[in-house]
Amino acid sequence: MAVIDVLNMQGEKVSEIDLADDVFNVPVKSSVLHEVVTMQLAARRTGTASVKRRGEVRGSTRKLFRQKGTGRARRGDIRSPLLRGGGVTFGPSPRSFARNVPKKVRKLALKMALSSKVQENELIVMDRFELEQIKTKAFLNVVKTLDKENVLVVTDQKDETLELSSRNLPKVKVLRCDGLNVYDILKYKDVILLEPAVEMIQGRLSA
Repeated sequence: MAVIDVLNMQGEKVSEIDLADDVFNVPVKSSVLHEVVTMQLAARRTGTASVKRRGEVRGSTRKLFRQKGTGRARRGDIRSPLLRGGGVTFGPSPRSFARNVPKKVRKLALKMALSSKVQENELIVMDRFELEQIKTKAFLNVVKTLDKENVLVVTDQKDETLELSSRNLPKVKVLRCDGLNVYDILKYKDVILLEPAVEMIQGRLSA
């Protein structure tokens, strides 16, 4: 088991914690991470782009002029795709971009993402992260004390004070343990885990 230091809000070591090898020490494969991140980003796409077909455009179905004798090309109704204001022939329709990735692969990718942070010394464990009031400056002072800038903070439960204090910071995100995902872990340079969150993550991914 890997052993890393547990820090307090002043950046001082207060204890140590053992990290399970089957969660935080897994060989990293970029292809697996890429597959899961692609799945997450595809699921975020709305897929609402849409055009009106010939039958959906408003207009009369009357033939514009007779078939023969005018010297012009044969023409149907005013809703023809060949005319301005007519329907669109090859346009987008509402669709879902969601992709299915096996649950075991998603779970493995989460382990790999956490393992990559441990291997690159970009994972920090804190005993607690508590603020007396909702104040962005107070939150930022703690992050600066740890000498970090681009961080993902993972809590074990809902902490409204922490979440509201960090929401105006563009390079910081506070995420609850049950919402932990591969994309956010890889997006932020450093990951800060609260000590209770480590136990929850190991219990969730070791099973």
